[in-house]
Amino acid sequence: MSARVALTVAGSDPSGGAGVQADLKAFGALDAFGTAVLTALTAQSTRGVAGVHVVPADFVRRQLEVLLEDVEVHAAKTGMLADAAVTRAVAGVLGGRGVPLVVDPVMVSTSGDRLLDAAAVAAVRDELVPLADLVTPNVPEAAVLLDAAPARGVDEVAAQAEELLRRTGTAVLLKGGHLGGEQSVDVLAEPGGTHRVARPRLATTSTHGTGCTLSAAIAALAARGAGAPASWLPLVQGARDYLQGALAAADALGVGSGNGPLDHFFAHHRTGA
Repeated sequence: MSARVALTVAGSDPSGGAGVQADLKAFGALDAFGTAVLTALTAQSTRGVAGVHVVPADFVRRQLEVLLEDVEVHAAKTGMLADAAVTRAVAGVLGGRGVPLVVDPVMVSTSGDRLLDAAAVAAVRDELVPLADLVTPNVPEAAVLLDAAPARGVDEVAAQAEELLRRTGTAVLLKGGHLGGEQSVDVLAEPGGTHRVARPRLATTSTHGTGCTLSAAIAALAARGAGAPASWLPLVQGARDYLQGALAAADALGVGSGNGPLDHFFAHHRTGA
């Protein structure tokens, strides 16, 4: 049986906790063969982002075209797309391919650094998100996409997820981790209904790359299926369980001095397999 292939189109994180590095780890942990197209190089650590070097849009397009001419990709996800030109290049190649597409609209890093300018935000919202099968903003990112104030509670998260679904026609997983509280509650809004996905909040500062990892995990599980699912809920639940395990084991890694990375291979470390 041939490998199930997942693709990430995102920026690089030298510290290994986010971006392409996190995506490839999540793909591997969930039995998908990982492929990657780089959109940007970052000077980044667990403490924050110190600089970004954008890969020219034409070369991002060329990376994608050459890869897809040769390798059958079963699901794809996007992360940091750096600028409007790169976003349009990615949308132009991935649109209409019939491959499940998860868009993580990376606009603000965990440490609070703004990663996209206004033109890039507009390109993500107007040109990429409508092509996607699922979009996974956090609370600040959903506010930017909707040009609204950030949600202050789970009911507002649900309302914003449903509004984003209405405007774009794309299923929305709005991540509620920024809200605080004993439970971390995400809201999935899709044509079949709205669902709340909750897990106990863990006391850890090792949260670098949580958004990247969750969207990559969903894409990995989608790659193992047969096209976009009728409902994203089972995949979201499975990906959220994986993220919970990676978060629970993260502090033991002891990597960095800021927001540390997740333990993407926690199951391997636990079993010694």
